[in-house]
Amino acid sequence: MEEKDYTKPIFYVLLLMAVILAGTLCKVLSSVVLPVVIAIILAFIFSPILEKMNKKFKIPWILSVIIIDILLIFAIATISSLLLRSLSTITSEYPKYESKFMSIYKLLASTFQLEFDDGKSFFENLWGTFKIREYIQKLAIFLSTGLVNVGKTVLVIFLLFTFLLLELRISRRKINAAFQEITKGKVFIILTQVINETVRFLSIKFFISLATGVLVSLGTFIVGMDFPIVWGFLAFIMNFIPTFGSIISTVITSLFALLQFYPSWGKILYVFLLLLSINMILGNVLEPRIEGKHLGLSPFVILVSLSIWGYIWGFVGMILAVPMTVIIKIICENVSFLQGIAILLGNTANRNKLNKE
Repeated sequence: MEEKDYTKPIFYVLLLMAVILAGTLCKVLSSVVLPVVIAIILAFIFSPILEKMNKKFKIPWILSVIIIDILLIFAIATISSLLLRSLSTITSEYPKYESKFMSIYKLLASTFQLEFDDGKSFFENLWGTFKIREYIQKLAIFLSTGLVNVGKTVLVIFLLFTFLLLELRISRRKINAAFQEITKGKVFIILTQVINETVRFLSIKFFISLATGVLVSLGTFIVGMDFPIVWGFLAFIMNFIPTFGSIISTVITSLFALLQFYPSWGKILYVFLLLLSINMILGNVLEPRIEGKHLGLSPFVILVSLSIWGYIWGFVGMILAVPMTVIIKIICENVSFLQGIAILLGNTANRNKLNKE
């Protein structure tokens, strides 16, 4: 009687357990792991620029890293300044919207039999009806501690990113010394593909998102909508999240247009159709044509990865979902006993095509 070989089933069970354990550790240790992952992905993005500066323009490696750091600091400072100005403008302009908030709340109060006092402000009515004092206090504490934590995290990412870029100068020598000839070749192939695919995806996504943000800002400015920079920035950031990001930014911006322009339905409809058109043309027509099928990910896998990485790392995880899944797929493609997983993650069922790629 033939004995059954249980090696593969046992391997895949152990692999599944290892993946679950890794995911749990990524979630539990997110404050440590996430900055490292972001720094590595940023290093992948800037490594081709660094090499070009060093080889083509003969700029010393350390000086190239310093130039990139200065440009990043300038970009972060400029964006932060614009956002802070917009937020301060929103705060100063709030009294203009008080009456509209009150009319909306009055309508809701009469519909749902809520308490309403004409002599009180909008927030005073909310304060008394929904007992939100505790929630406001918790939100204030969260925001104050959150800003400090974000500042610390950005500093950690920046330091990790800088030292990783400096390390890249000797990375090839390290790989040559660390691995044998066959393994060394695989490692170089994986690293090259990961860098190329990450740079390709994020550069296309960045420019499409930037174009989306600029067009939304211009469109909302033309119609006379308040805070066009905020809506452009929201569209830019949310566009990095496949499918759901553009929907969320469209809904939020349209709701504000409803608040500002009601009962002028023409302008409200204009804002909604503007955002819908921009996201449809850039996100659903132009971006897929530029990217093609080069990423090779199944649409279903992209949606699942959004859920998983979003659960593990929250909003940042949703932005990193596609690059992380692409990296996992590339690793699986180049490890013979994991190629089946690469096929499941991809949008093709052809193993021969996978081997050629």
